[in-house]
Amino acid sequence: MSEESGKRVINISIYRTDENGGGGYKDYEVPIQEGMVVLDAVRYVQEHIDTTLAIRWNCKAARCGSCAAEINNMPKLMCKTRIDTIKGKIRVAPMSAFNSVADLVADVSENYLINRQIPEFSPREAEIPWKIKQIDVERTKEFRKCIECFLCQDVCHVIRDHKADYVGPRHVVKAASLDMHPMDTVDRSEFLNNEGGIGYCNVTKCCQEVCPEGIKITDNAIIQEKERAADRFYDPLLWRREKKR
Repeated sequence: MSEESGKRVINISIYRTDENGGGGYKDYEVPIQEGMVVLDAVRYVQEHIDTTLAIRWNCKAARCGSCAAEINNMPKLMCKTRIDTIKGKIRVAPMSAFNSVADLVADVSENYLINRQIPEFSPREAEIPWKIKQIDVERTKEFRKCIECFLCQDVCHVIRDHKADYVGPRHVVKAASLDMHPMDTVDRSEFLNNEGGIGYCNVTKCCQEVCPEGIKITDNAIIQEKERAADRFYDPLLWRREKKR
């Protein structure tokens, strides 16, 4: 922060793309307002300094996930990151695990293609009116809080190195939300083990740490799905049991 003409301003550096597909950071000075978040500063630049700046945002309430970006190299929601929590210069870039469309806009469309590959919910028929237990409600309710900001995908170092082989934490969470429903009849361990590449995940919990909804991605979804896949495909006792059938 600095003082200029009696006004407090913040220095913000924003990644800008160029016509040749490259890009770099450009510095701006933005006047500070109480309670300001990074999205406010970026929008100020777009509205008052350079209207060609490309950004994506919608609700400004941390509910849509649209304003996901990397703030000082950490995946965060711009609308949920207060200016007064950042020391020094602020640097904002698009999520680097995805291809850049323009400036701060990343192309996350690949996630919707992966989502279509996950075996869909297939409930069994109940002979009598069926009531779901509260423990089962709570187990899957957590996963449905996901706002699909894809920050977990962006921070995942396995995605960065093996994107073609691993679907990523967001999609393991989606599979877990279906697998843990007591009426579901599909075993998605084959999909996660083969097409999903869940074996690549080495459980660093970085995805869990950046989730704005506080979903325990690793503890409550990834570990369980990895164990299920390991039991089915790598348990020698299970192999022997199936051979005897």
